[in-house]
Amino acid sequence: MRLYTRQGDGGNTALWHGGRVRKDHPHIAANGAIDEAQAFLGLARAEADPGGAVGATLLECERDLWVLMAELASAPEGRARLVAGESAVDQAMIDRLEARIDALVVELAIERAFALPGENRLSACLDVARTVVRRAERLVVGLELTGSLAGAYLNRLSDLCWALARVSEADHRTVHRGRQGRPPKES
Repeated sequence: MRLYTRQGDGGNTALWHGGRVRKDHPHIAANGAIDEAQAFLGLARAEADPGGAVGATLLECERDLWVLMAELASAPEGRARLVAGESAVDQAMIDRLEARIDALVVELAIERAFALPGENRLSACLDVARTVVRRAERLVVGLELTGSLAGAYLNRLSDLCWALARVSEADHRTVHRGRQGRPPKES
């Protein structure tokens, strides 16, 4: 079996359920960003404790991104063939992310605040994944997909990445210095 087909050498690629578009088509650009986000989630998963909850959550999200990419890679005329949860994002996928975020916030009393990435390798990987997911979300929003939940899923996924990063650094947090090298003032 060969990995290459030579069909994309001319600068175009096949869509799922038929059709071809240029490789710089907005749907392909969005899928590229999602593919990159999936890879960074995999990197974060590799840094997580083997067999732990963070790794299991990230693996599930990586699989969800396959579904999201299938939805974006479908030609408009082929979208009727998409199946919720299998080849199109559905509300249950978003609800699952929201439940995980809510549980993390309650469990660790996480507050929404600015955070400096880099407390440890796992949190840094999750923060990079979060920024790539946000870029993918911006690209997906620009596609104006009628009836799609892809943008909402990506929005929640970036929130989950942020929460997981904060959880992963809970025991490693240090005092960050202000712009002039002084610790922040206490109130």
